[in-house]
Amino acid sequence: MREERLRLGYNQTEFAEIAGVKKNAQSNYEKGIRSPDGGYLAAIADHGADVLYILTGERAGGLAPDEAALLDNYRAANKEGQDHMKAVGAAFAQSVKNAEGEAGTGGGEERKKSNG
Repeated sequence: MREERLRLGYNQTEFAEIAGVKKNAQSNYEKGIRSPDGGYLAAIADHGADVLYILTGERAGGLAPDEAALLDNYRAANKEGQDHMKAVGAAFAQSVKNAEGEAGTGGGEERKKSNG
């Protein structure tokens, strides 16, 4: 639990507030003295915590570290930030598709010119 909190960049007080518990409850969860309930886990998941990792020690989705970092940043962002990230991602993906399409067309035309 502590590892996830630190990975997301929160101190105990902030993480407790996100989850709707007191700091001492957060401390008890991290020490293994108490176990959080489903409401707590849902609340921290909404802020980017990997609940599967907290419960099992295995990361969700088997993402590469750079992919996980992107997902973490997305989950930690507010709605406006998430919308911007989606727009930028879509623009990059489209530019790659366009570049691949142009490269395929351009290469063929050059071969025809050099052969003819």
